[in-house]
Amino acid sequence: MIRVTFETLLLFLIPFLIYSVWLKIGQKSALDPEYWSRPLLGLVSTGFILVALFFITTGLFSERHLGAYVPAHVENGQLVPGTFK
Repeated sequence: MIRVTFETLLLFLIPFLIYSVWLKIGQKSALDPEYWSRPLLGLVSTGFILVALFFITTGLFSERHLGAYVPAHVENGQLVPGTFK
């Protein structure tokens, strides 16, 4: 779950990172609020679009298990992990 949260957060922050690099290349201060006030809505929107595309592609192309899930159980005194059958 942490991996999915980290990937989602990273995808959301990509437009902000690109914009801050662009400011640095233009030799402007990336910490100056003047440069962040106008493009903020566009950066947030782009971040949400990237996250939505990530969820859509993950849902479309991820591996599907077609069998029924058998939960973990104890069999002959041994713990058998959950599996798909």
